[in-house]
Amino acid sequence: MNTSEQGLGWTPAKRLQGKVAVVIGAGQSPGEGVGNGRAAAIRFAREGARVLAVDRRLESAEETAEIIRGEGFECVSFAADVTREADLARALAEATQKWGSLDVLHNNVGVSIAGGDADLLDITEENFDNVCRINLRGTVFACKHAVAIMRKQGGGAIVNVSSAAAVGKYPYVAYKAAKAGVVAFTEQLALQNAEYGIRANCVLPGLIATPMAVDTRVREWNQSREQVSAERNAKVPLGRQGTGWDVANAALFLASDEANFITGISVLVDGGRILNRI
Repeated sequence: MNTSEQGLGWTPAKRLQGKVAVVIGAGQSPGEGVGNGRAAAIRFAREGARVLAVDRRLESAEETAEIIRGEGFECVSFAADVTREADLARALAEATQKWGSLDVLHNNVGVSIAGGDADLLDITEENFDNVCRINLRGTVFACKHAVAIMRKQGGGAIVNVSSAAAVGKYPYVAYKAAKAGVVAFTEQLALQNAEYGIRANCVLPGLIATPMAVDTRVREWNQSREQVSAERNAKVPLGRQGTGWDVANAALFLASDEANFITGISVLVDGGRILNRI
């Protein structure tokens, strides 16, 4: 995959030079385009970070790591299931042991339709629990182990990916509830850890043309990719879906020292779609 063909994933600023970043959800689902997590891992590496690319599927994390190493930057892949606290603890310990610190944690795991999300009258206990376990509990326990490390070292930055669905219209129940929980948790995280020099912020992507978002709907709805994309594009005031690079660029800013007086906020990356509710 040629990730630089769009010209959106490179700047010479080196905002994360010398830092260690763990990106959880750094692989991606099969399909066209670049996912948010892969874009963030690449973006962080291009800005000077040493990156631990974490994903449930090691082969997908390794694909990300190979892209980064192929560009001359440092990245190691690591397999972890976010529904298992021990896996998350091992991932964060691995980065710290390998490189001596943990400066950035980026949580970019989410599932909706593919996890069984549905309308309130159709949702099952099993599917509701599954979506919340992945989207909310995984973020909470990754932060638990990151904070323990960051408090000892005297600081760090955490960027959690929630969703515009947390604050806007969304048809299904579990994803919205879980992602709203990520926002509330991040605010609490920021407040309780500011005295330790730890910042915590959220990115709220809107309609982004990632494999997870578009290709999953193509399969589930039995529509063409063109149909799904046209439907989504029409809902955005800017006239198009965003890309993984748009989300990664917001995450990069919040992870960098340029945002060193920013904590506890949620940044919408949605092309103005939230304005449609006004």
